[in-house]
Amino acid sequence: MYEKNRENKGKEITMLHQGSWFSSLMILSAIFSLTSFMLKSEGANHTVGDSSGWELLTNYTNWTQGREFHVGDVLVVSNSILAKICLSSSTVFNYNKDQHNVMQVNSTAYADCGRDNYISLFTNGNDSIIISEVGEHWFICAMYDHCENGQKLSINATL
Repeated sequence: MYEKNRENKGKEITMLHQGSWFSSLMILSAIFSLTSFMLKSEGANHTVGDSSGWELLTNYTNWTQGREFHVGDVLVVSNSILAKICLSSSTVFNYNKDQHNVMQVNSTAYADCGRDNYISLFTNGNDSIIISEVGEHWFICAMYDHCENGQKLSINATL
């Protein structure tokens, strides 16, 4: 009888050890998944127009080629020297509010440079725009004839 109990105890210890290993593996898997999600959810900063910034005569269609935009990313628009120096930590749209603005519009307003029906209008010269939804997003400068002269941006955001 004693011998049988010793055998069962050995099996119980082995099973307990295997259960601990499985639990540890599940915890590590959960931590890895959570860390990956957190890293992705931080988003990337995209400096619109790179060194040219948010200004007239920059081809923003060419600028978007080869770039990926995701939910949580931040569009950084800049035409000021100070903002260009601080781009690595900036998540702010910086522009001269007397010369430019950023208007989020629908596809029709983007194509026609329509200014009457817009989604959002940013005019402070110190604004953040975080991409919060999957899909197409359209932005124009609604000042004077800036949109008609090419100051507009279209992006497609994914998860």
